[in-house]
Amino acid sequence: MGQKVHPKGLRLGIIKDWDSRWFAVPKKNPELLAEDVRIRRFIKSRHYSAGISRVEIERGTSNKLRISVHTGKPGMVIGKGGVGVEALRKDLEQLTGKQVNLNILEVKNPEVDAQLVAESVATQLEKRIAFKRAMKQAVQRAMRQGAKGVKVMVSGRLGGAEIARREWTWEGSIPLHTLRADIDYGFAEAHTTYGVIGVKVWIYKGQVLPGARRRPAAAAREGGR
Repeated sequence: MGQKVHPKGLRLGIIKDWDSRWFAVPKKNPELLAEDVRIRRFIKSRHYSAGISRVEIERGTSNKLRISVHTGKPGMVIGKGGVGVEALRKDLEQLTGKQVNLNILEVKNPEVDAQLVAESVATQLEKRIAFKRAMKQAVQRAMRQGAKGVKVMVSGRLGGAEIARREWTWEGSIPLHTLRADIDYGFAEAHTTYGVIGVKVWIYKGQVLPGARRRPAAAAREGGR
């Protein structure tokens, strides 16, 4: 009972892709995995206010990295005349000791990105906004932007209560067991004066049908005949 599976991990290889894409000999895997974690933590801590949704890491040769940063506010990361992104690239090269190719990608609709919604709710909780109001507004904004279903859950000493508890609100449908359902998941923590409050967000964006995913590749093959 109560054993939950990460919505993205359940769908890897079906409708979702890995955020880290590389191959190495087994002996090198722990070292490279730890490096991925350091890179993500460094970028997240440095540009938290820019709304970093996710960081994708690809490795070509052993000395080259391609890092794609998905952000809701690309201007804050790039900086004036590209100064910010160049400084970030140099710091990443110093951190890893490898050649880094850095791409900054914009999140077109932050209102339906689960990670950004979770961080937005956490930021409001840190500003002492009522948790029910923050949750309800996040759900309403996502539904207005075309989400099929949204669920927001907060857990901790809500409102400064002595006993921690869990509260949630939702609208629409969240088919967690349907593998073709495109469900985005995000988690953030609000560090308040009375403790840490966890925020989880699930956003259902519709179904991804296998035929729709394979049709472009099939069309390319037919065109080459």
